[in-house]
Amino acid sequence: MHSRTRRSRWATRFAALIGVLVTLLAVAPGSQGVRAWADDSPGDSVKGKSFVIATDTTFAPFEYRDAQGNMTGIDMDLIQAIAKQQGFTVKIKSVGFDAALQAVQSKQADGVIAGMSITDERKKAFDFSNPYFASGIQMAVKKSDTSIKSYEDLKGKTVVAKTGTESLSFAQANASKYGYTVKALDKADTMYSEVNSGNASAVFDDYPVLAYGIKQGNGLKVVTAKEAGASYGFAVLKGTNAALLKAFNTGLAAMKADGSYHKLLVKYLGDNAPADDAAVAAVKGKSFIIATDTTFAPFEYRDAKGNMTGIDMDLIRAIAKQQGFTVQIKSVGFDAALQAVKAKQADGVIAGMSITDERKKVFDFSDPYFDSGIQMAVAKDSDIKGYDDLKGKTVVAKTGTESLSFAQKNASKYGYTVKALDKADTLYSEVNSGNAAAVFDDYPVLAYGIKQGNGLKVVTAKESGASYGFAVLKGTNAPLLAAFNAGLSGMKTDGSYQQLIDKYLKAPDSESDKNEGFFALLAESFPALMKGLAMTVAATALSLLIALALGVIFGFCKVSGVKILSGIASVYVAIFRGTPLLVQAFFFYFGLPTVTGQKIDVFTAGVLTLSLNAGAYMTEIVRGGIQSVDPGQMEASRSLGLNWLQSMRKVVVPQAFKIMTPSFINQFVISLKDTSILAVLGFAELTYQGQQIIARNFRSFEIWIMVGAIYFIVIYALTTLSNFVDRKVNK
Repeated sequence: MHSRTRRSRWATRFAALIGVLVTLLAVAPGSQGVRAWADDSPGDSVKGKSFVIATDTTFAPFEYRDAQGNMTGIDMDLIQAIAKQQGFTVKIKSVGFDAALQAVQSKQADGVIAGMSITDERKKAFDFSNPYFASGIQMAVKKSDTSIKSYEDLKGKTVVAKTGTESLSFAQANASKYGYTVKALDKADTMYSEVNSGNASAVFDDYPVLAYGIKQGNGLKVVTAKEAGASYGFAVLKGTNAALLKAFNTGLAAMKADGSYHKLLVKYLGDNAPADDAAVAAVKGKSFIIATDTTFAPFEYRDAKGNMTGIDMDLIRAIAKQQGFTVQIKSVGFDAALQAVKAKQADGVIAGMSITDERKKVFDFSDPYFDSGIQMAVAKDSDIKGYDDLKGKTVVAKTGTESLSFAQKNASKYGYTVKALDKADTLYSEVNSGNAAAVFDDYPVLAYGIKQGNGLKVVTAKESGASYGFAVLKGTNAPLLAAFNAGLSGMKTDGSYQQLIDKYLKAPDSESDKNEGFFALLAESFPALMKGLAMTVAATALSLLIALALGVIFGFCKVSGVKILSGIASVYVAIFRGTPLLVQAFFFYFGLPTVTGQKIDVFTAGVLTLSLNAGAYMTEIVRGGIQSVDPGQMEASRSLGLNWLQSMRKVVVPQAFKIMTPSFINQFVISLKDTSILAVLGFAELTYQGQQIIARNFRSFEIWIMVGAIYFIVIYALTTLSNFVDRKVNK
C-alpha cells in the first residue's frame, strides 16, 4: 500500500513534469508563430488599436486646418482612410515639422506623416513606408516680377526655403553656383510673404505646395521646371511599430488599386495631380490617331514648311512624349474631325473644342487646357462700335463653335442675321469684302489673325466662354484621356505649358505690321503648293486609270443587250451621277468605316471616290460613243461573218474611240479640278495647301491667285498635250 502510494506520487510528479515540458515547448514556438502570423496580417495586429500620429501645421495641401479648424489635406485624408480600411484609429498631433520628428523620437507619437522626404540620413532614425507621393522642387517669384526667369537671375539676391526640407537642401547646394543667399523659414505662408514683401526675391518649395498656394492666390508664379526630388513617406521610429508600418503599406496599395488614392490627390491638386499609374501604363508604346481642324490658328495650322503646328499640336505632342506614346495627326477640318472620332477613324480630337453639355453626350473630355472667350471684330475702317450697331446687318461665325452659338443666341436681341462658315480666313474675308458687317470668334484666334494683318479690329470686350478640352468618343480610350490629363498636369507643374502658350499668344517686344511682298510670299509658299500639286496629279492619274476601266466595263454592259448587265450598269451610273461628289467622299471616309469597322486612309477614300464618280461619267461616254456609230456598221460587219465581239473590236470601237476622245479629255480636266472638293477630308492636294497657308498668314487674295494660276497652267498644259495626242491618233 505504501509502495503503491509512493509509486503513484512519482507517477504523478513525472506526468506533471512531462506536462510542463510539453507546455514550455508548445508555448515558446507557438507564441513566436502567433507573432509571426500577426506580422503577416497587419490588419489583425493593429485592429482595434489607436495610434498617435504627429504632423506638420502649415504644409498645404498635405496638412492644414480648414475653416472649422479641423486638420485636413492629403496626408490627413490618407492616414484616416488607411486607418479605417485596416481597422485602427488615429489621433492627430499637429505640432510642426521638426517637433513632429522629435515627438516620434521621444515616443510621444507612434508615427509621423508630414510630407516627409525619404532620405538616407533620415533612414538612420526612422523606418519608412512605401513612397506615397513623388515630389519635386520648383522656384517661384512675385507675380509681377519679370526680371527673374531662371537661377542665373538670382545673383546677389536672397531666396527662402522651408526648414528641414529637401527644397532647403537644394537651395543651399546651388547657392554658391548662382551667387544667392539662402534664408530658412519654418512656415510656407511666411516664405511667400517674404517674397511678396520684397525681403526675398524667390522661394524654393515642393511643387504641389507651390501649386496649391498659387491656386489659392498667394501672389506668386512658378518660373522654373520641376527638379527631380525625393518621395514622401510615412515613418515610425526605427525598430518600432512594424505592424503599423505594414498596415500603412497594405492600405496604400489597396487605395492605389481601387482608384481612391488617385481621387484623393485630384481632390486637393486638381490639374496638378499626378497620373493614375495604371491608366498611364496602358498607353505606353502605343500610337494614336488624333484628328484636328485645319484653319484655327494659333491652335492648329501649317507652317511655311507644311508641317502642322500651333498650341494644340505642340501640346498633344509634348504630352505624348512625356507619357510614352506617339500620335499621328489627321488634319481634316473641325466638323470632319468630330465625324472621324465618331466613325472611329481617329482615337481623339484636339481642335480648340469647347467643352459643352451637348458635346458631353457624345464625347468624354479631358481636363480643360485653355479658357477661351468670344469677341466681335469688324473691318478696320468700320464705324461699328458694339452689338447695338448691328441691326439689319449680317454677321459671320465659325460652324460648330461657341462663337456661333453666342451669335445666334443674341441675333433677335440686336436684330442681325447670322451666317455660319467653316474657316477662319473665309470669315475674315467676308467682313473685309463687305459681305458681312462683323465676325464673332474666339479671342485668341482673332488676336492672332489681327497680328498677322487680317484687316480687322476688335470692338467688344471678351465675353466669358467655355474651356477647350481634348476629347475621345464616349466610353472609349479612357487610358488615353487619363494620360492626357496626367501630361497636362505635369506641363502646368513644370512651367512648360505656360511657355507653350506664351510662344503663340504673348506679344513680342517689337513687331512689324508690314507684310512681305508678293514674290517673297510666293517663294515661301511654293514648296507647299508643289506638294499639293503632286498629290492632285497623283490622285487624278490613279483615279482616271480606275475610272477608265470601270467606264469601259460598264459602258459595254449598257450596250450589250443583256438586261441584267445593262441593269447593273444603269444602277451604278444613276447612283454616282445622281449624288454629289462631296456626299460620296463623306460616305467612303466616314460612313463605310462605321459599318465595316475598318479604317480607310484619306488618300484611299479620295481615290475611291474620284474613281467611282468619274467611272460613272466615263460609262456614259463609252455608251454614247458606241451608240453614235452608225448601226449599219455593225450590221455590215455581221453580214460579213464577224460575231458581235469581233464586230465591236474591229469595226465599231475604233470609230467610237475617235468620238469619245474629246469627252475623255474633258473628264480628265473635270476630275483634276474635283480633287479640290476632297480638301474637306484633309486630303493634302493643291486647294488644301492653299487653305493651310491662308490659315497661317490670312493673305487669301494673293494665295488664291497663286493657286488659281497653278491650276490654269497645269490644266492648260494637259489640255494642249491631250489635244495634240488626239490629233496624232485620230488624224
